[in-house]
Amino acid sequence: MKHLVEVEKGREGTNTTPSVGPAYRSAFAKDGFPPPIPGLDSCWDIFRLAVEKYPNSQMLGRRQIVDGKAGEYTWQSYKDVYDIVMKLGTSIRSLGIKKGGRCGIYGANCPEWIMSMEACNAHGIYCVPLYDTLGAGAVEFILCHAEVEIAFVEEKKIGELLKTLPASAKFLKTIVSFDKVKPEQREEVEKHGLAIYEWNDFLLVGGDKQYDLPVKEKDDICTIMYTSGTTGDPKGVLISNRSIISVIAGLKLLLESVNEEIGVGDVYMSYLPLAHIFDRVVEEIFIYHGASIGFWRGDVKGLVEDMGVLKPTIFCAVPRVLDRIYSGLQAKISAGGFLKKALFGIGYNYKKGNIFKGAKHQDAGFVFDKLVFSKVKGGLGGRVRVILSGAAPLAKHVEEFMRVVTCAHVLQGYGLTETCAATMVSLPNDISMLGTVGPPVPNIDVRLESVPEMGYDALGTTPRGEICIRGESIFSGYYKRDDLTQEVLVDGWFHTGDVGEWQPNGSMKIIDRKKNIFKLSQGEYVAVENLENIYGNLPEIDSIWVYGNSFESFLIAVINPNRQAIENWAQSNGISGDFEALCGNPKVKEYILGQISSFAKEKKLKGFEVIKAVHLDPEPFDIERDLLTPTYKKKRPQLLKYYQDVINGLYQSNK
Repeated sequence: MKHLVEVEKGREGTNTTPSVGPAYRSAFAKDGFPPPIPGLDSCWDIFRLAVEKYPNSQMLGRRQIVDGKAGEYTWQSYKDVYDIVMKLGTSIRSLGIKKGGRCGIYGANCPEWIMSMEACNAHGIYCVPLYDTLGAGAVEFILCHAEVEIAFVEEKKIGELLKTLPASAKFLKTIVSFDKVKPEQREEVEKHGLAIYEWNDFLLVGGDKQYDLPVKEKDDICTIMYTSGTTGDPKGVLISNRSIISVIAGLKLLLESVNEEIGVGDVYMSYLPLAHIFDRVVEEIFIYHGASIGFWRGDVKGLVEDMGVLKPTIFCAVPRVLDRIYSGLQAKISAGGFLKKALFGIGYNYKKGNIFKGAKHQDAGFVFDKLVFSKVKGGLGGRVRVILSGAAPLAKHVEEFMRVVTCAHVLQGYGLTETCAATMVSLPNDISMLGTVGPPVPNIDVRLESVPEMGYDALGTTPRGEICIRGESIFSGYYKRDDLTQEVLVDGWFHTGDVGEWQPNGSMKIIDRKKNIFKLSQGEYVAVENLENIYGNLPEIDSIWVYGNSFESFLIAVINPNRQAIENWAQSNGISGDFEALCGNPKVKEYILGQISSFAKEKKLKGFEVIKAVHLDPEPFDIERDLLTPTYKKKRPQLLKYYQDVINGLYQSNK
């Protein structure tokens, strides 16, 4: 396969073990994985070396708020940040916290988040991010499970942190605000015997004390990153220095191989949570190259405006964000006059045609890039050259649209916390990778393992199976959960639980999830995630949750319909009412079921895979109601609990 080299043969299965396909690695690593970078043994070295090489380069920037209005970005250089980090580290050490201690960080991305993290890195203290979206129960669980002794926290999150007292006070002794502390919060904290500091006061706690930085080994843990998971308590993923520096070496080689190296002049918009591995790894790469990181103001509505001021060159996103941008652009196109619409249509089809014939995106648009698409590029700040989507699958029509209109490379990546994010990523200017997550990055091996109960064969003509990954970027285990570690780490291979399919060009397509399988009452197995991916391609559907169980013979679904598609159809069919009313209208449901039925025929789905009844919910599935994880994966047990009455009603009325 193009873009891959085989490093191990596949093998047939036995009575107890499934068959496995060949192990492959990136063709960029055909002569071996990239050698270790000299002097780079820990996450601290990433920052330390950048300060030595680029002391005066802009490192961290935020917008100044004057009279309630956001102004330009103001910057701290690598040297400025280093000086603050050294003071922070001294203050932490003066409290008696040493190498191997635990430090929590809780809040939206900001310069103080990075500085707190770097102070941990300097002294070999485990950095434990606390999720912004996990709620007090999970925050308390992580504080106690990780035995966190000191927590740095955004001012508006102090209240959430206080809810974890007194339970968390068993280990937690110090709280440091990123900014100020209210008198009543101080009172509450001190009542429980803890100390709380404002940021500037804490910088002075260490005084003139001097502490030698401890020696940090590659296999030392630098972070315990808790993954939300779709069931049960969060799992603490142990990430070592080796994992992160291995990923940096791999991505450095990948970027050099496709002529997209990151340099000092690059600018990154930091808004995806630093508590997740995706953003953490991207920011580590930017720091390694002495590039600049600008922070958003923390409000989704202001993100595009922040980008207009920052003018980033690399933009990372989750599909939710790109879907929003796509919907916004579609609405603008619809609202434009006849001429504008026609010009856009001609330009779009011309450029798309050229891209599909193999033209590079920068050569495919001819005059239309300037006439039509420059406005889209301008809306993202005007300098974005790479858009990277990760964390969940990006709809094919959105990816295609973005590739045409943004005048940038649009790449889709795949990775997990356990694999230190970067695992596979599609390559620039290769349209055959549309809808895939590309080939492996050049620091890991990948193979598929058959899943016989779901009909996936890793040795078949189209190889399909559970994606397994091996390499130095793999995590060191789940904290205090050896049982769970042994389930997923077998003979050095990490079993992701995701089902993939190798494409002829060496890229991987994610097609299913191993655990999301159930039987209907007639004994037929349903791979539900695969069906959701298929039905999710219908333009009338924004999001879909398919449900069935072994007591029922047919599938039903809860759907978040696409507002524009539904309103347009209703208008042309003489049906009145607002969006909410339309979602409850039997004629609209009938129309959606008709679309599902003909789409299922077109896709050659089996009879039992066709959805027989639907509930249309105008309110999208969200994190606030605990229906999605922070990375927008569906929480199936919670969806069932939330929609239980709806489900019962659908089954009763359709029998």
